[in-house]
Amino acid sequence: MTFFNTEITWFLDVYILLILGYAILIMSSYLMLAYISTKELRKYLKRNSFVDYDVLLTSEFAPKLSLIAPAYNEGLTIEENVKSLLSLNYNNYQVIVVNDGSKDNSMEILTKTYDLVLTDLDFHPQIATKKIRGIYTSRNAAFKKLIVVDKENGGKADALNVGLNIAQNPYVVCIDVDCILDKDSLLKLAKPFLESYGKRIIATGGVVRIANQCVIKNGRLVEVNVPDVMLSRIQVLEYLRAFLLGRMAWGKLDGLLLISGAFGAFDKEIAILSGGYSTKTVGEDMELIVRMRRYMLDNKLPYSVSYIPDPLCWTEAPEDFKIFKKQRSRWMRGTIETLSIHRRMFLNPKYKLLGMLSVPYWTLFEFLAPGIEFIGLIITAVFIIFGLLNWHFFFLLLFFVYSFAVLFSVIALYSEEKTYHKYPKQADFFKLLMAAFVEPFYFHPLTVYAALVGYKEKIMGTKGWGEMTRKGFTKKE
Repeated sequence: MTFFNTEITWFLDVYILLILGYAILIMSSYLMLAYISTKELRKYLKRNSFVDYDVLLTSEFAPKLSLIAPAYNEGLTIEENVKSLLSLNYNNYQVIVVNDGSKDNSMEILTKTYDLVLTDLDFHPQIATKKIRGIYTSRNAAFKKLIVVDKENGGKADALNVGLNIAQNPYVVCIDVDCILDKDSLLKLAKPFLESYGKRIIATGGVVRIANQCVIKNGRLVEVNVPDVMLSRIQVLEYLRAFLLGRMAWGKLDGLLLISGAFGAFDKEIAILSGGYSTKTVGEDMELIVRMRRYMLDNKLPYSVSYIPDPLCWTEAPEDFKIFKKQRSRWMRGTIETLSIHRRMFLNPKYKLLGMLSVPYWTLFEFLAPGIEFIGLIITAVFIIFGLLNWHFFFLLLFFVYSFAVLFSVIALYSEEKTYHKYPKQADFFKLLMAAFVEPFYFHPLTVYAALVGYKEKIMGTKGWGEMTRKGFTKKE
C-alpha cells in the first residue's frame, strides 16, 4: 500500500509540474509575441503616418491586382459585398466572383443587379478544376471590372483555383465574398509589393474585424458597433488578440504560417507554381501559404511574407453555437491536415525559422492545446473523485490562468484603443471589457469543445466545409 501511495504521489507531482510548465510556456510565448507586436505596431504607425496613398493610386507602377471572391449560397450579402469590391479606391484591378454551384438565388441576384451576359473569355487553365458552366461580364460600363464565373460545386479551394486560372493580373487578392473592405484596403495591401528590396514578396495579409451589428450602406462600412450577441462580441476580442498581438509578431519574425482566407494577396506565379489551392484540405488558406514558403525554400529563392496591421476587412462572425462549432471544428481539421501534409518541416533546419519555430509552435499550442487541456480536465476529475486534489493549489492555478486570460484581452483592447480606435463609443469599450471577464468561463470551453469535435471529425474522415448560414449585414436606410 505504501508503494501504491508513493506511485500516486509521484504521478500527481509530475502531473502538476507538467501542467504548470505547459501553462507558463504558453503564457510566456503569448507575452513575448505581444511585446514584439507592440513594438512593431508602433514602428509601422510611425513609418506610415505620412504616407500619401493618392500617390500610389495614380502611380503607373501600382501592382495590377485580380480580386477572387468565391461564393456559395451568399444571397443574403452578395449584392452589398460585390458593390464593396467594385467601389474600392484603386485603379488597376478586376473583380472575379466565382459562383461555386450555389443552391440559393446568388446567381440570379448577380445577373439582375449587374446586368450580366455570357462572354467568351480567352484563358489557359493551369490548374485542374470542376467544370465551368459560363463566364459573364456586365453590359453596364460602370461594372466593367466585374467578371462572374458560374461553375459546378467543388468547394472553396476549387473556386479559388478557377479564379487563379482566369486572373489576368500578376497579383491575386483572395477574399471571402461575405466580407466588406475599407476603401483604401487595396492601396495598403499593394504597398509591400512595391517596397520589397532583394526579396520577392509572395504574399501579404491584413487585419480582419467583426462586422456584426455594424451598419453597411452601398457596400461601405458607415458605422462600427460592437455585436449585441455575446458569442460574436467575444470574437471581436479574439480577433484583436490574434491580429494585433500575434500575427504582427510572426510577420516581424517572418514566420507567418497563415494569411487569413478572408483577405490576402498572393504572387500569382508562385501560387500556380506551388500547385494552387489544395482541394484535399479545408484549411486551404493556411496550407497554400506553407506550400508557397516551402517552394521558395526548397528552390533557395529569397522571399518574404508581409503583414499589415491595418483593419482592412470586415466579416460576419457566427452568432449561434451550432454555426460556431462548424467553423472552429473545420479550422482544427485544416490545421491538422496542413501540419500533417508538411510534417517533414517539423524541427527541420532546412526550413529555417519556419521549421524550427513556426511549425513546432503551431503543433504545440494550436493543434495539441485543446487535447492537452481536455486530458488535464479528465485527470483532475479523477483526482477529485479519489480525494487526491490539492484544492488550495487548484484554485490558485485557476485564478492565475483566469487572471492572465483577462489581462491578455485587456492588453489587446488597450492596443486597439491606442492605435486604430475603431470603437469610439464609450459604451462599446465597456461591453468589450466586460466580455473579457466573461470569456474564460463561456467562450473558451466552447472553443475547446469545437476543437475536440474537429479531432473527432478528422479521425472519422469528415470532409467538406458544412453549411455556414449567414444573417446578412445591417443596412442603413
